[in-house]
Amino acid sequence: MSVRELVVLGTASQVPTRRRNHNGYLLRWDGQGILFDPGEGTQRQMLHAGVAAHDIDRICVTHFHGDHSLGLAGVIQRINLDQVPHPVTAHYPASGQHFFDRLRYSTAYRESVSLAQAPATGDGGVLARTPAYELEAVRLSHPVESYGYRLTEPDGRRMLPAKLAEHRVSGPGIGRLQREGVLDGVTLDQVSEVRRGQRFAFVMDTRLCDGVHRLADGCDLLAIESTFLDEDARLAADHGHLTAGQAGRIARDAGVRHLVLTHFSQRYPDPAEFGRQARAAGFDGGLTVADDLMRVPVPTRHTTT
Repeated sequence: MSVRELVVLGTASQVPTRRRNHNGYLLRWDGQGILFDPGEGTQRQMLHAGVAAHDIDRICVTHFHGDHSLGLAGVIQRINLDQVPHPVTAHYPASGQHFFDRLRYSTAYRESVSLAQAPATGDGGVLARTPAYELEAVRLSHPVESYGYRLTEPDGRRMLPAKLAEHRVSGPGIGRLQREGVLDGVTLDQVSEVRRGQRFAFVMDTRLCDGVHRLADGCDLLAIESTFLDEDARLAADHGHLTAGQAGRIARDAGVRHLVLTHFSQRYPDPAEFGRQARAAGFDGGLTVADDLMRVPVPTRHTTT
């Protein structure tokens, strides 16, 4: 059975707390694992969460501030220590190549794994296409160059039993129709409908900008920073961040099905207030105020009646 879920490894912003580690998120997408923004301590959080180096196929870094990237050194070395048997690809802002190189080779170790590098440039674009998803980077607005990431599953087809029966298609004929597109004059469009691919987006440090809305559009699951509460909106803008209410409005306008708020400033004692402000902004979908080591499933597909 395929698994699609977000494993939350850390939820703090610049300063970790007793309860919150620096950032770190692993998206499980069927048999693939994408590690986002491994901050300091990510390797240990992986141990607590039951995530192995073998689970990582890609590493996506939004930008090179420490709380989003200082764990790269340990994670990369662990991938090599455990001799992960498959290639791993790293994505990050090309302007931060010198930071990536310093972290990758910060200490001596034996390289045993092929680590490919496919950085994002300019306004972003498609970084990878696999049978299971397309991975895209989109430029955001932060004091240093920053990108969000969006994963889109290709659209498929859903067979309609009533239509199959109406056109007397059954048994092996169904598979043949799916492969060839037509069977005895019956077309695939007559007995099926488009099954929309699922969509996930990861949005970290940014002010409000067009890129945020582009990433969030139509997402089944959106993981987004909400570093500040609404009363500190000016502070958020000055430092290149979002508030909880802004995150809620983004998700509301984009038709997001499930919203994950994270990257919380240590200045706030009650994390539930982030959720209340997102709701007050009009978001009425699924909502998670993230905590370290929780797992958030990608919502099940919409089904027709």
